[in-house]
Amino acid sequence: MNMPSVPRVTRSSFGVLPDGSDVERIVLQAAGGLEARIITYGASLQALLVPDVAGRRDDIVLGHETFEGYLARRQFFGATVGRYANRIAGARFTLDGAEVQLAANNGANALHGGLEGFDRRNWRIVRVEDGDHPAVALAYTSADGEEGYPGALDVEVTWRLTGPMELSLDMTARTDRPTVVNLTNHSFFNLAGGRSGRNILDHHLTVAADHFLAIDAGAIPLPQPPSAVADTPFDFRAGVEVGARIRNDHPQLRVGRGYDHNFCLAPPSGEPRFAARLAEPVSGRVLELFTNQPGLQVYSGNFLDGSTAGKGGRLYRQSDAMCLEPHAWPDTPNRPDFPTARLAPGEVYRHTTLYRFTHAIQGLIHGAIETQSAVEYPGGAGR
Repeated sequence: MNMPSVPRVTRSSFGVLPDGSDVERIVLQAAGGLEARIITYGASLQALLVPDVAGRRDDIVLGHETFEGYLARRQFFGATVGRYANRIAGARFTLDGAEVQLAANNGANALHGGLEGFDRRNWRIVRVEDGDHPAVALAYTSADGEEGYPGALDVEVTWRLTGPMELSLDMTARTDRPTVVNLTNHSFFNLAGGRSGRNILDHHLTVAADHFLAIDAGAIPLPQPPSAVADTPFDFRAGVEVGARIRNDHPQLRVGRGYDHNFCLAPPSGEPRFAARLAEPVSGRVLELFTNQPGLQVYSGNFLDGSTAGKGGRLYRQSDAMCLEPHAWPDTPNRPDFPTARLAPGEVYRHTTLYRFTHAIQGLIHGAIETQSAVEYPGGAGR
């Protein structure tokens, strides 16, 4: 597609499910070259085209060019994950005195919504908006008891270009019975371009977190308070290359095979605040992430093993991408000491994440990336 002179949105077929229902793709284009392609299957970000410092666009998220790849194997590329992202220990928890038994799909644990989570559902399009800030809203109703979760849950996800170089994701949910909700987007980012052949170990990562959750061999948080990042390979507060310490002999890097941990962000205030920055030195692309969620799962693509061919026929291998997943802390329903993920009738679950793209103008300076935008969130265009 050529870059439009004004923002626009287009809609087309992307594939067909075995039951004959159509999977659609909605393309949101900004005049500055930012382009987001969303498919109804999993309410997924199928492609994200971002200009580099010289104006050349590349698709910076992993995934598939055709629908068959998404259907054939569940790998969460760009997907909306729910009803509960990340893991719940033992696939069970107690809610209001009653035990809830979930589907176990990660050993004894429940992962990313169970056997058939929100990523495996074909969402319905409820709204497409043209104009200065093109958007698409998709909805899904999760039945009471689906994957074991109580309550019928009505979920709506809105993708919007809130500026020439900013993509926003807003998620809301309402329930008719007390339940737990924890949604996220599971995009795999490589700012050099998904077809570049480069991995993300030279990406420069900043995370605004003083603590992280140490995990056991099943990636369940240990029964202890959050661990301080200071003097560990998990200290990204001042910014450091992803690969600088990923092979250090640290017990948490061994158990996670790299980074696959929840970083504890500042307590939610309702408004998005700065959570992370990812910068790639060759293209000059910089991703700044803002969210209103209490945690950020940082995953360095440790389990990409070369068994999947993605876009351009490339085999995806370890450290080919970085996931930055804002959400509640893992296993929160079993941890009263963690921020709650409970949702009651009459309440509205609200998740907002902003992906803002800039360019490095001086490269690495004193351990930080100098960019063309401020770190604080000034309220994106159109918000």
